[in-house]
Amino acid sequence: MKANIISTIILILFLQTFMLTGCSKNAESKSAEETETAGIPVEVGTVEIGNISAVFSGTANLEAEEEAIVVAKVSGVLKKLYMEEGMHVKEGQILARLDDEQRVFRLNQARADLKKSENEYNRNQKLFEKNLISADEFDKVKYEFEAKKAAYDIAELELNYSAIRAPISGIVSERYVKVGNMINTNDATFKITDFDPLNAVLFVPERQLPKLEKGQQVEINVDAIPNNKFSGKIKRISPIVDPNTGTFKVTIDVGDPDRKLKPGMFGRVNIIYDTRSHTLLVPKEAVLTEDKETAVFVVRDTLAYRQVVQCGYTNATHLEILDGLEQGDTVVTIGQSSLKDSSKIQIINGSSINR
Repeated sequence: MKANIISTIILILFLQTFMLTGCSKNAESKSAEETETAGIPVEVGTVEIGNISAVFSGTANLEAEEEAIVVAKVSGVLKKLYMEEGMHVKEGQILARLDDEQRVFRLNQARADLKKSENEYNRNQKLFEKNLISADEFDKVKYEFEAKKAAYDIAELELNYSAIRAPISGIVSERYVKVGNMINTNDATFKITDFDPLNAVLFVPERQLPKLEKGQQVEINVDAIPNNKFSGKIKRISPIVDPNTGTFKVTIDVGDPDRKLKPGMFGRVNIIYDTRSHTLLVPKEAVLTEDKETAVFVVRDTLAYRQVVQCGYTNATHLEILDGLEQGDTVVTIGQSSLKDSSKIQIINGSSINR
């Protein structure tokens, strides 16, 4: 009797376990079937017609086209400053003046000596014309007069050099001297920078040389002034490749009508060297590169088919398609890494586009 009760309990437990296992398998099978029916969630985009440009990107430093270090042409104590850093100056404008008392005295003395010599020359010229003195005597007086004239010109020039003048128009970017300093000949006194125009100078790998030409349009972004784009164009291209770096120098004329840019700033340059119009464009994120093949997943009804494509130019958002797609094709832009050819999909960014 006891043995029959134990057998009955074991049988009941076995039947319960069998029923639970069967229910679990049915639930798993149903869940997998629902997932397969729903498809893999993806986002899609459309192949469109548009324009795209080929761009060379690089980094550059901004430089002034004209910049001059102003040096003293004579020595002396700095007596007065007329210009400070940040001030606009014109070519020939006086920036500072050296003590000129001695030079004024020497000029006055040279003027007096020249006047005396000039009178002597005029008197002897009349005597020579009347044959009252020899040619040698007249030449001696003539040479003396010319020497005094040269001495006067030098004294006048040195007095003029006491005024330190701007060699170019621009802005005083640096001042190196103070009032009371002893300035020697050829000492640097000021730096003048012409901010118009500013140049962006970059060094480009030699393989890019055939693509770049004078006059091509350029876009420039400067780290110091975010969210601002500046335009420019290639001003000149060096014909020489540096054998040490394998690069050549490209100078770009930068447009800056509001004077926001300064020499020495660091910029990121995009040179547009070709533009293709009315070409097929696909969202950049749709393209996959695997095993040296470039491909996209094209949507047909609820399935995604892997399609090999040939690509052309690219920009920040789109990529040009040369072969493999047509205008209006729907391609997977997000989620394609989980797909295989002919995978069932569910489009989650708007309504599905059937083709």
